[in-house]
Amino acid sequence: MPRVPRSAGVTAAALALGLLATAPATGDEPAVSAPRVVAHFDLAKGQSPENIALEPDGSADLTFSTARQVVNVTRQGRTRILATLPAVANPQTPVVGRAVVLGIVRAENGTLYVNYATGTRATGIWRIPSGGGKPRQIAELPPTGFPNGLALDERRGVFYVADSVLGTVWRVPRAGGKPTAWAKGAVLEPLNAPPAARVGVNGLRIHRDAVWVSNTNAGTLLRIAVRESGCAGAIETRAKDLRAIDDFAFVNRHRDTVLAALIGGNEIAQVRPDGTHRTVLTRQDGVSNPTSVAVRGRTAYVPSAAYFTQVDPNLLQARVHQRDRG
Repeated sequence: MPRVPRSAGVTAAALALGLLATAPATGDEPAVSAPRVVAHFDLAKGQSPENIALEPDGSADLTFSTARQVVNVTRQGRTRILATLPAVANPQTPVVGRAVVLGIVRAENGTLYVNYATGTRATGIWRIPSGGGKPRQIAELPPTGFPNGLALDERRGVFYVADSVLGTVWRVPRAGGKPTAWAKGAVLEPLNAPPAARVGVNGLRIHRDAVWVSNTNAGTLLRIAVRESGCAGAIETRAKDLRAIDDFAFVNRHRDTVLAALIGGNEIAQVRPDGTHRTVLTRQDGVSNPTSVAVRGRTAYVPSAAYFTQVDPNLLQARVHQRDRG
């Protein structure tokens, strides 16, 4: 969720207040421990990390939203630019008014795919060669939308895209081409809020034969079953009161426990399969408007964009404790 430019008439502080709500209750045992910031970034260069994909060597590929860059951050914190999305003349992007690169996913062969929101025909999914190189657009999405979360189902050969403004989950062939509105409904739409804070369906993950999404305005975590035909099933609400939830990750592929980035409250929450949740990382641990989470083994990765705090965009790592039986 990129920072809104002042020219849009809404200050970052006002937007933060619109998103912020009370924190979830804290449990008696932490879900994560030993947080440490492995890389600090530069706001003056537009280095606000929005989304994350992990490489086999433990490094992280990040999207720098307003810089329009995709970068790799090593385990030692060294940063290398993999690609820069092309500049767009007169971008009319909803919510932010500028061209931004958002969700990212890594295919098994190393190819990267990102969502690019511009308010023009450049809006859509872009492909980046393994190891970096020139990006190429493979699918157009509506310029009036805001393609945010992105996931790839390798088995079915399709992408799923969360459109935060149009309240839609798009389905796109992996080879590219025409998108299909796979899931729509009021629970995916943005709620009444200032124009710059109208963000509905946002984060997106594929997990246990379902597409899971978050709704930032509603503060909900939702599950949409994928039927055998590939069509969307009913939309289930699995957790509520996750105020200003952005993206999220599952702790284990066999369980429904989630670590969720609560961007407005500077928190990471552990969401249990029964929908209850507790705070496990806070501003004191180093998070600064966290936007997404990735988990591999016993390590959690948390990018913080600092959109509203304007302090210390970074990449944090922490140790994961998988104690619950969800």
